[in-house]
Amino acid sequence: MNIVETYKEEFISYLNKKVTIKEPENLYAPIHYILQIGGKRLRPILTIMTCDLFEGNTKDAYDAALAIELFHNFTLIHDDIMDSAPIRRGKITVHEKWDINTGILSGDAMMILASQCFNKYEPELFKKLTLLFNKTALEVCEGQQLDIDFETRNNVTIAEYIKMITYKTSVLVAAAMEMGAIIANVEKNEAEKIYNFGLNLGIAFQLQDDFLDTFGDAATFGKQIGGDILEHKKTFLYLKALEVCDKTEKEKLLSFYNTKINSETKIKGVTDLFNRNKIAEITTKEIETYTQKAFTILKTLAIQESKKDQLKNFGLSLMKRSI
Repeated sequence: MNIVETYKEEFISYLNKKVTIKEPENLYAPIHYILQIGGKRLRPILTIMTCDLFEGNTKDAYDAALAIELFHNFTLIHDDIMDSAPIRRGKITVHEKWDINTGILSGDAMMILASQCFNKYEPELFKKLTLLFNKTALEVCEGQQLDIDFETRNNVTIAEYIKMITYKTSVLVAAAMEMGAIIANVEKNEAEKIYNFGLNLGIAFQLQDDFLDTFGDAATFGKQIGGDILEHKKTFLYLKALEVCDKTEKEKLLSFYNTKINSETKIKGVTDLFNRNKIAEITTKEIETYTQKAFTILKTLAIQESKKDQLKNFGLSLMKRSI
């Protein structure tokens, strides 16, 4: 078993001890359900791994890791309600299995439980972790609102899109890593470096997710290919195509997104347009840009070279899957 699997198994064991079904059952059963239906546990793993890389006690990181996992899954419950999504990780979503009111309330409870995870830390550590957690939680909400706003806007810029995915996805990855560093009692500048490492890697992850939604393999991606196209998501691919294609192609792309046509026809038409304008290659370069930004920061960290290699290899392995 490799070290990452060890982190994961130990964290899941801790999660199962801490999060159980109790009364009122209809509040806690949905929380237990969403936490047990899968998930790669990448964010809590990053908290524990970072603590270990900076030679901290990994057991001290479990509560912060649990806070991250609870918060992440809370956002999933509420996202699924907002998106009217019937399936999450191949299982029925919480609001479909119970009802919308239960989903909202259980999600709210998860947010409170996440905040309580920091109560066991000493005052100085509690303050640092709580400040970071609250900042991150609000940014995730801001990112979600931006994503909603973009649905009805036709003038979204790539810079705005990068800001949205940074807030909605990347800041939680970055905060998960910084918490591990804080618990390991590293210098402030080192904690900031690992945060920025996670931030850039998180942006690369989301761009990779965008890429795979159109150009990935359904069997390995785990989602329907072309889902973003069918939902008219203004992803990096779509925005870059509007930027680089000629007037005729631009009008065609807008037509695909603004008219009701057969799903297969829409996916094929948009994908063909992306191919003609080399959007796959452009997106791959953008992913590489943010990945290299992360790895440049990694070189400056005050940890052993072997540990830098471990973190780099883990980051590269994550690029092959969705977070």
